[in-house]
Amino acid sequence: MELREDWLAQVQEEVIDPEREIVDPHHHLWQRGGAGYELDQLRADTQAGHNVVQTVYIECRSYYDKSGEERFASVGETRRVAEMARQTEDDPAQICGIVAFADLRDPDLDAVLDAHLAAGQGLVRGIRHAGACDPEPDVLAIPGRGAPGLYADPDFRRGLARLGARGLTYDTWHYHHQADDFLDLVKAVPGTTIILDHFGTPLGVGRFAGQREAIFARWQKDMEALAACPNVFAKLGGLAMPDNGWGWLEAERPPSSDDFVAAQGAWYQHMIGCFGADRCMFESNFPVDRTAISYPVLWNGFKKIAADYDEEARDALFAGTARRVYDLPSTRPPKRRLSLRMPPIQRS
Repeated sequence: MELREDWLAQVQEEVIDPEREIVDPHHHLWQRGGAGYELDQLRADTQAGHNVVQTVYIECRSYYDKSGEERFASVGETRRVAEMARQTEDDPAQICGIVAFADLRDPDLDAVLDAHLAAGQGLVRGIRHAGACDPEPDVLAIPGRGAPGLYADPDFRRGLARLGARGLTYDTWHYHHQADDFLDLVKAVPGTTIILDHFGTPLGVGRFAGQREAIFARWQKDMEALAACPNVFAKLGGLAMPDNGWGWLEAERPPSSDDFVAAQGAWYQHMIGCFGADRCMFESNFPVDRTAISYPVLWNGFKKIAADYDEEARDALFAGTARRVYDLPSTRPPKRRLSLRMPPIQRS
């Protein structure tokens, strides 16, 4: 995946509200085929003007250790990212959390979780075993690796419940047409804190090209039903991936923050309206969304979307919700906590 520096540099903006603390709860790191997005590239983005103070790394099948049993290969990713996190301790933005991968269907899941917790040196906050699965993967730029019927699998559901019992969160991403399956899953495991990534990825390519209005109308109802489940939280971002179908990847110039808000603002406002700011968090999904928009412009867009909310809501959207859900340390004196509609997360 190219970083597209020259292309992104065509749109430069003054940073809005530069003192506002930001926790970016969703980014990746990798080195693949000679193209990398690692600490130097992450630092260049998080230090580009916005006040990013903490980040959470989300698994992306990087740095696997294939020297032992396959079920433990993903522990290599956790170990490597924990080492990287130590290198950010003096950075303005520090990697403060890791969401790792484990196969929740594994009968030895607890052993894998124990290995991640040991390798993560106190940074592991949860697991992402994503359910994204589409019958036409060849038309997708980033096809999901979820197994068909994963959300209904009894072994998967037992593993997901085990995460809750151990005080670990569950992240997932899937496609908009999987919303009903996800809702059934969420209702079946009410004791686990579940974070929906990327709006449930409304697709806009392949058989879904040209159907944005119809998809939006159905998606709104799906999100309203999901928001009735108090154990679900929402990451707001990741809507600029190529498979969302906005066409920005092929455009001559990247979008400005105004372009971004005009195109996608209604999706963000609907999520905040359904879930409330205390259950939503802005995310960059970098470097994946970097194919469409730069880091400073993206966060300017988020700030424009949040401009009409009060200070308590903005604090939740940009930092507070992520800190609570992932149990991140506070970098400033504590403010009055927003109430959550579920018990505090306990970690083993």
